[in-house]
Amino acid sequence: MKAIVTVIGKDTIGIIANVCTLLAANNINILDISQTVLQDFFTMSMLVDTSACPLRYEEINAALNAKGEEMGLSIRIQRADIFKAMHQI
Repeated sequence: MKAIVTVIGKDTIGIIANVCTLLAANNINILDISQTVLQDFFTMSMLVDTSACPLRYEEINAALNAKGEEMGLSIRIQRADIFKAMHQI
């Protein structure tokens, strides 16, 4: 399954490293990544492949939410097909 991961929050050292380490530890492959810093705010969007991940979607979501809370960030995951359907005209 492909999914979109978004990360938003105050820019600090190690955001990309921490999020990518969590994904890699769960066999989630990053297919595409875009990040920017707008003044003091960090934003990142990733297209990921979760097909090799041993966790259920709900467990992935919980792990990302926990990492976000730990780092003071908003980290969300959404299935790519749902994301695409929501953004079609």
